[in-house]
Amino acid sequence: MWLHGFTQTRDSAHVFRSILAGAHELWTLDLPGHGSAYSIRASLDETADLIADVLPDEPVALGGYSLGGRVALHLALRHPSRLCKLVLLGASRGIEREEERRARGARDEELANRLDLVGTETFLGEWLAQPMFASLPDDPLERAARSTRNAHGLAESLRRAGTGTQEWLAPKLPLIAVSTLALAGANDAKFVAEASAIASGVQHGSFDVIADAGHAAHLEQPQRAADRIGSFLID
Repeated sequence: MWLHGFTQTRDSAHVFRSILAGAHELWTLDLPGHGSAYSIRASLDETADLIADVLPDEPVALGGYSLGGRVALHLALRHPSRLCKLVLLGASRGIEREEERRARGARDEELANRLDLVGTETFLGEWLAQPMFASLPDDPLERAARSTRNAHGLAESLRRAGTGTQEWLAPKLPLIAVSTLALAGANDAKFVAEASAIASGVQHGSFDVIADAGHAAHLEQPQRAADRIGSFLID
């Protein structure tokens, strides 16, 4: 199962998903506030529980990007028996210092208010103008899908599951015993450090970077990202 990032939907990253689906049965779903789940309001812990409720009985390989990676981390901690492997791309352990965490929560609230005010199209233009998405390719299918996204749903996702709401997970990482692959785009220095730290913190972690890619490495280099994940899944 693959979990999408903030502002995306289950149908995002279609090239990356199609490559993975060529060799694996691949499931996706819309996270709370996104796509068809725009009316669902849930914290990171609650989102992890909701996903656990729809997973099959047998353990699955779970992967996620950014917001989806943070959800995947929470699921691995709350429902470890449901997973056989864990893949994290551009994921975060959270923010260690409480003061910085509160500041991030305030910023997330400002962004949520902006979303409510200007709507999805304007907000997404501003969101994707950030330096971390500077190398993101223009995808006509992804661009066309933006109009289907609900501004209030995305705003509530920020308020309830933004990084400012997340507890500092580093002390809990040693509880994750499932084989874990932590990835980041090679040009995304902050999340390269995060991926390395996550891989070092879990019991059975490996770390790698996707060359010539920034934060959304599976969108910028879908073949490289899918190949690396595919190799991990069959090891």
